[in-house]
Amino acid sequence: MSVMGWYALEMGGASFHTTGMKANPRSRATPLSALLLTGLAATAALSGCVPPPPSTPAPRPGATHAPQPRPTTPTAPPPSPMAADWRDAPQTPGSWSYAGNGSASGATFGNGQFIVQCDTARTVTLLRAAAPRAGAVGMSITSSTGARALTGTATPRGVVVTLPARDSALDAMAFSRGRFAVSVTGEPTLYLPSWTEISRVIEDCR
Repeated sequence: MSVMGWYALEMGGASFHTTGMKANPRSRATPLSALLLTGLAATAALSGCVPPPPSTPAPRPGATHAPQPRPTTPTAPPPSPMAADWRDAPQTPGSWSYAGNGSASGATFGNGQFIVQCDTARTVTLLRAAAPRAGAVGMSITSSTGARALTGTATPRGVVVTLPARDSALDAMAFSRGRFAVSVTGEPTLYLPSWTEISRVIEDCR
């Protein structure tokens, strides 16, 4: 056979590949959409293996929760009762002051709560500031040597007791060990220091 005859036979004859067949289909690249579908399918399969989060059980009908106790606030302790012994009671706040004008002198405690005054008649007046009242009022002087009950008179300034300059109640106040107490009916008890201002007034009257 001539070369031209072989060429015509080759061109005219049917190809060895048929229409319904693909040559080497595995050598072709996989489409991108097929890869995406494969990845999604694998993700879905893995997610199906993860257990769902535990759900909070619904409260049963009629079930109640006990309220939590609130923390208690500590309260201040109650005040201590006043000591039975007058010598242990707190001293009344204040201090003594002395004043004299030649014919009379006086010792004043605080803002006039208690006054020891020497009069020109050689008597000593004790004045306890108090609420206005009428009639006789009891006054008691308590010192380290004992207690002395006195009878006072109500005045606009307070309760007044007048004693002779040499009365022992005056010496008991002046020389009491550290302090003395003055009690008047209806008024708080005064716990006063025995300072030298008291003895100075007493000496002025003697």
